[in-house]
Amino acid sequence: MPERHLHIVSFDVPAPPSYGGVIDVYFKAKALAELGVKVHLHCFQYGRSKAKELERFCASVHYYPRNTGKLQLLNALPYVVVSRRSDALMEQLLRDDHPILFEGLHCCYHLGDPRLQGRTRIVRAHNVEHEYYGALAKAASNTFRRTYFINEAHKLQRFEPVLAEATRVLAISPKDEAYFGSHFHNVAHVPAFHASEKVEVPDGLGDFAFYHGALGVAENDQAALYLVQKVFDDLPVKLIIAGSDASNELKRAVARSTNVELREGIATPEIHELVRTAQVNVLPTFQATGIKLKLLLCLFTGRHVVCNSPMVEGTGLEGLCHVHDDSKGMGESILACMGKPANGQALEERAQVLEERFSNRRNAERIVGLLG
Repeated sequence: MPERHLHIVSFDVPAPPSYGGVIDVYFKAKALAELGVKVHLHCFQYGRSKAKELERFCASVHYYPRNTGKLQLLNALPYVVVSRRSDALMEQLLRDDHPILFEGLHCCYHLGDPRLQGRTRIVRAHNVEHEYYGALAKAASNTFRRTYFINEAHKLQRFEPVLAEATRVLAISPKDEAYFGSHFHNVAHVPAFHASEKVEVPDGLGDFAFYHGALGVAENDQAALYLVQKVFDDLPVKLIIAGSDASNELKRAVARSTNVELREGIATPEIHELVRTAQVNVLPTFQATGIKLKLLLCLFTGRHVVCNSPMVEGTGLEGLCHVHDDSKGMGESILACMGKPANGQALEERAQVLEERFSNRRNAERIVGLLG
């Protein structure tokens, strides 16, 4: 059987796989490599170091500087796109005629390049990006950041028709599949790739609730603040919040609380251990976009998940979580879960749904089938 090769163009260095988007990239590349695909990974670099571990499963790894100069903000194209323009990348892609997988609209500057006509070009859509940036604008408290996100949302919406150039668009959730399917004819749903092979939930009871997220993202900081001020303010349950770059407002709220602890800058393995040992993983969000990779982590490895509707909207995972949209209902649900082991029929149903729909190997096989 002839060798299969695939170029993957990533918006960031995907190792370590420690935040949403790069988790999907990392475990997708790994799963494809395990099926025998020779993965040629191309990474835009702007803060993360080169990662030797990628060479363990990629046939080649290439790095390109991202042009983050402020002049890019004046371009008619989205900043996240034009800052990932690279002649060196195109030079590498044009050395052969292997299929190309572009990770996100961010990486699609070269998607419509006439020199790539006739090539299999797949785009992984991580979000409906203009909706995501619009939600970031609503969550931003800084005027400059809010203006940037609003402008970027408009530019991303104008740029989105470039997806018609793709051989296939891989939507990350059923909701996103419905959106892209209403605009383009070349859409398929391939669920998110992630760290877990099977559902493994610890026996017994934990004695705390847990929330984690990149707190430098306004939406995550806002969700953590909601938990401190609205849900756990009079709840006799300990809450641990983990993440980096918490706002001063969140730090002050935690300092005033008697039952909330903030752990900043802890390593990914420690976060995974807290997910596993918590009695309840609490996951509110105010942004129903894509699928939150931390939801999958909590369902595969944690006990109970209490969340609100936007966290599970359009994912098909609603039945596996305790869903409440008011702070009182969320608090009562957390209290009820604190004395209840995660086992029995509910856990069996969780394993059946997750291990069938979110099998990295099965979903990688679907991508291989699209390579031509």
